[in-house]
Amino acid sequence: MLLWKLRARLGYFTARKLMVSRKAVQQPKLWRWMEGQFARMASLGDVGAQSFYGHILYFRGRGFGAKQEGVRLLRLAAKAGDVKAAYQMGVISLSEDASHGPDGSEAARWWKQAAEAGHPLAAVRLEQLYRAGGHGLTADPMEADRYKTRAAQLGL
Repeated sequence: MLLWKLRARLGYFTARKLMVSRKAVQQPKLWRWMEGQFARMASLGDVGAQSFYGHILYFRGRGFGAKQEGVRLLRLAAKAGDVKAAYQMGVISLSEDASHGPDGSEAARWWKQAAEAGHPLAAVRLEQLYRAGGHGLTADPMEADRYKTRAAQLGL
């Protein structure tokens, strides 16, 4: 079992290093192998791999199933504390597709998690969301000011 996990980590590390090579990503066989390494690490519960592969599937995956799997992986990573995944789940919560409409309170929940963990753009988006209200969330100028201050503390 230990050897299998070591092999998975080594394959994942190699695939991540190959991501910088445009030629590697454009080779169909090599890309399928790389995706297999990302999927294997994500299925082992590695939060970073779930976030990384979730982003790939959500933005570059082919078909609705790939996008849904990307959302599932991003949700798992966000629940485990990944800041980028939490921010992206907030963005997804405000988007509208065939399965759901925009949900401001869900977006606020994810963005609060990301902002408290130090994601500056999440604080900005929270400030904008609380300032304008909408999508099931009432406008709250005091919360908007709080997150504007938080964004300034984080460098924006």
